[in-house]
Amino acid sequence: MLEGRGKNLKNMLETIKKWLARERRVLITASAVAGTVIVMRWLGFFQVWEWAAFDQFVRWRPAEPIDSRIVIVEIKEADLQKYGYPISDAVLAQLLQKLHAGKPRAIGLDVYRDLPTQPGNAELLKTFKTIPNLIGIELMPDETRFGVRPPPVLDKLDRIGFNNVVIDADSKVRRTLLYAWPGDGKTHQSFALKLALRYLESEGISPQSAKANPKYLQLGKGVFRPFQPNDGAYVRADSRGYQILTNLRGPRGSFRTASMSDVLSGKVPADFVRSRAVLIGSNAPSLKDFYQNSYSSGWFAPPQQIPGVELQAHLLSQILSAALDGRGGIDVWPEAAELLWILLWSWAGASVSWNLRSLGRSACCLSSICLGLSGSLYLAFLAGWWLPLIPAILSLLGSGCAVVGYLAHLQEELKRSKEFLQSLIDTIPDPIFVKDRNHRWVVLNQAYCRFIGYPLEKLTCHTDYDLFPQSEADIFWQQDELVLQTHQPRENEEYFTDAHGITHLIATKRSLHKDAAGNLFLVGAIRDITERQLRAKALEQKNAELSHQADHDALTGLPNRKRFYECLHQSLEKASSNQELVALLFLDLDGFKSINDTLGHNVGDLLLKTVASRLKKCLRGSDTISRLGGDEFTVILPAIPGPEEAAKVAEKICDGIIQPFILEEHTVSVTTSIGISLYPFDGQEPEILVKNADVAMYRAKERGKNQYHFY
Repeated sequence: MLEGRGKNLKNMLETIKKWLARERRVLITASAVAGTVIVMRWLGFFQVWEWAAFDQFVRWRPAEPIDSRIVIVEIKEADLQKYGYPISDAVLAQLLQKLHAGKPRAIGLDVYRDLPTQPGNAELLKTFKTIPNLIGIELMPDETRFGVRPPPVLDKLDRIGFNNVVIDADSKVRRTLLYAWPGDGKTHQSFALKLALRYLESEGISPQSAKANPKYLQLGKGVFRPFQPNDGAYVRADSRGYQILTNLRGPRGSFRTASMSDVLSGKVPADFVRSRAVLIGSNAPSLKDFYQNSYSSGWFAPPQQIPGVELQAHLLSQILSAALDGRGGIDVWPEAAELLWILLWSWAGASVSWNLRSLGRSACCLSSICLGLSGSLYLAFLAGWWLPLIPAILSLLGSGCAVVGYLAHLQEELKRSKEFLQSLIDTIPDPIFVKDRNHRWVVLNQAYCRFIGYPLEKLTCHTDYDLFPQSEADIFWQQDELVLQTHQPRENEEYFTDAHGITHLIATKRSLHKDAAGNLFLVGAIRDITERQLRAKALEQKNAELSHQADHDALTGLPNRKRFYECLHQSLEKASSNQELVALLFLDLDGFKSINDTLGHNVGDLLLKTVASRLKKCLRGSDTISRLGGDEFTVILPAIPGPEEAAKVAEKICDGIIQPFILEEHTVSVTTSIGISLYPFDGQEPEILVKNADVAMYRAKERGKNQYHFY
């Protein structure tokens, strides 16, 4: 067993070695291009392109249903004109009280209130204290902003969430910050997370460490993996705090909304906010609380921004949908897997171009692969995976272009090699062909063209399947491939049908030739051995006829005495091994001499032939009938169940022979007397069985002929 495993391992290593030798140029090109792309990606050259691809995938996704758990109360320009700006504490308190009366699960106030705005500050403070599910906001300071402090009352009650958003270098929001640790010794939660936790309290859901990884946050059914600096298309991104990739629900207008004026004037139904999360925020252009996301640009549309309050609603919806519905986020591969992914597509581009060996076909094929790759990654994105698209496409196209350039150099060397081979083989009288790796004829001498019956122009750049029958082409292809794979010369006999439909038997010797540029050619030399085969077949047939004549009777074609004893000996050996019964029937025609004397030897010979024919019809395929000479015949019945089977055959023979014979306008009637000896009862040697059957036959004649008798 160990020896067999060692042999299998050796064969596998040999196969890998041959594959590496064959694909060496492809692997070198693919590795070089993939390495270049990986370095450029690490330097951040593709980051913006991959963001654009990400945004396009987001826009292509089917829009999800409106999240009925969330309601936005918008502060529009008309509201500012009606109630003034900044909105007084009294108006804000009235708005909060009306919403609270509708019994929402959580109210989020996405409006800064770090300073009093009279009139009505006392009333607002009282409202802050009496609405337990109200969440306010703060803006944490960073490198670009000073920050805005939260309302002091809500801060003391720990009902504050920051509304800071993470903005990428192209001014778009693709990440969500859930937790922050700004250095004041406190853990700050985002506005959306704070609202989500308040909403989920009634569901009994609170933050937990994920079972898969204790460092991950789990809320109900949702697990939130923290963003890493090189996730997806990002390169050394700022990953401070606990960030996740934003999974938007849809374009602008994905939530139920009402204006502040409608709420204050009582135009909103009483159950509009019941058991929902309510966000209050600005949708007025003059307040400039807008952001860009993946839906904010398109190929043919101007950039569109989303109000900050609606962006917070998207972040809240992502958390609630994950916790309650199990809606997945956006996952990415580990960095090592992405590097292997880039290398794989680089190898694919190099391999395709190397095998097609055509600029036009390579361009079409690579373009199709790019479209297929884009479609596949879009489907993966629908399933929640963000995989590298731009590096994969650049690796595919880059390695393909590199191989095409190298192939152009090979083509020049190929042209020179073909000219050299053509001048060489034209001097050889035997048919010679030269094929490339793809089994196409590239060089042929005139002797080959004359042999096949087609001009050189019709054969060049074609394969065997274009001209030969399928069965012949399959064999040619198989033999060519064996030489290409093993690099060993081979000689084989094959059938070859020319242009005139004449089939020849040929002996073809194949070998390989490699030029200075590494181009590999299969060279074949042909010899027509049809005449030699015909002579061999004629000789074989003659020998078979001589052998048949030596073992068979010339008149009846039945086995003769020599062959009879050989068959009897074989039957007895088998019967002895298997403990079987063998019957030997000895037949003699009654009155044959009289017919021979009166009607002549011709009629006698015809009678013997016809008797032989009738005897064959009375026997099984396993039985042996022989002519010993004159009018004497023998029948061997091997492996019979008992003597009664021999009796039945003897009766059948008697009934068949007694029927009249029509011979040269003569009606002749004869009968037969049959003697039967049985192995092993009547003897165990061939000669004894024959002698005893002969004795039994004479007893049958003495008893009146036309009957059988056992010894």
